[in-house]
Amino acid sequence: MKWLDRLPWVPLSIGALLLGLAPFVPEPHLWEKLKMLSDGTLERPIDIFDLVMHGTPVVLLALKAGARVIRP
Repeated sequence: MKWLDRLPWVPLSIGALLLGLAPFVPEPHLWEKLKMLSDGTLERPIDIFDLVMHGTPVVLLALKAGARVIRP
């Protein structure tokens, strides 16, 4: 996973925070979409796209951190 190693920590962390928490009011999109996913109401394509868009930086950050723990 060389491509994951080449991703810089700081921009990935900032992107994960900003996209993971945006919009801040009334509740973050990522949280809203995860609740919809758990309720089984995540059906519209725009909602699925929102989940992917807001969740991708968070997932990449978790993968990068997990790879760092597994192979220091």
